[in-house]
Amino acid sequence: MSKDVQIECRNMWKIFGDDPEGFMERHNGAPTSENLHDEGYIGAVRDVSFDVHAGEILIIMGLSGSGKSTVIRCITRLNDPTAGSIMYEGQDLLAADEKELIDIRRHKMGMVFQNFGLLPHRDVMSNVAFPLEVQGVDKQAREQKAREMIDLVGLGGRESYFPRELSGGQQQRVGIARSLAVEPDVWFLDEPFSALDPLIRAEMQDEFIRLQQMLKKTIVFITHDFEEATKLADRIGIMKDGYLVQLSTPEEMVLNPANDYVAEFARKAPRDRIVSVGAIMTPEAAAGRTSENGVSSRALIGEVAEQVLNADGTVDVVDENMAVIGTLTRQRMSKALFGRDGV
Repeated sequence: MSKDVQIECRNMWKIFGDDPEGFMERHNGAPTSENLHDEGYIGAVRDVSFDVHAGEILIIMGLSGSGKSTVIRCITRLNDPTAGSIMYEGQDLLAADEKELIDIRRHKMGMVFQNFGLLPHRDVMSNVAFPLEVQGVDKQAREQKAREMIDLVGLGGRESYFPRELSGGQQQRVGIARSLAVEPDVWFLDEPFSALDPLIRAEMQDEFIRLQQMLKKTIVFITHDFEEATKLADRIGIMKDGYLVQLSTPEEMVLNPANDYVAEFARKAPRDRIVSVGAIMTPEAAAGRTSENGVSSRALIGEVAEQVLNADGTVDVVDENMAVIGTLTRQRMSKALFGRDGV
């Protein structure tokens, strides 16, 4: 396992049925869709392999029933996988006994779910401090840490409020603060914003980005919303029928979808906020040429679209030293923005 890989999943299966282990054994660990159908088993996760790198936001997405939430439940062993391996910082999670697993969840993993899961009879302070109470942390220390987390998510002054007195977005912030109170190494979020109305959801996405810039957590995030995924993710994995069909950066997924299923997700993506100039330029061996009016290869196409589309001819693309490394035409810009030639 590479030192920057925090979680390593290999050939993970989760089969539901009468005897999943026996079923896998009968089919040499590689059952087909026909085998599953004929014998009445459900392949919720099928031969899934991926790494989660330290400090990255990995988003796993797909339609309902694709297996995305089952993957996160297998990694945390809320559901034990039927087959495969899961390594966490070099430790075999599937070999961990119940005591070790509880210790890992309490001290190394933070979890946030769609339904918030707040305790209705406890106020904000007590809800956020609850995981530390379970750990046996003394009251003064846990309330100090809880207060820090409450301030971090912008709820200072509402420590004595009960969940019923908070809006949906505020309740979700309490859930986030509670999950961060244990200072987890890895943060798991399963559709945390899907129950919120669009305006609050956008606000929570911005809040999430702010927190990640400060905390730099390793994050596995589940969603069914491709636009949300492209806004938040370093990499996106798309699932279908239990399979991981593509795992790549948002830019790569938009420009080079693996199949029609992925292309359909990417079709309505906000390309102007995803695709970089460097990804669509025509490379050029500049031989020392520089340009003061060129556009940066690192810029998103939406940031320079007006300049390129209004240009009479070719626009230079430059690196951080203003050296020309490529060119861009209005036709290529238009195709990148709208998926067609011309404007």
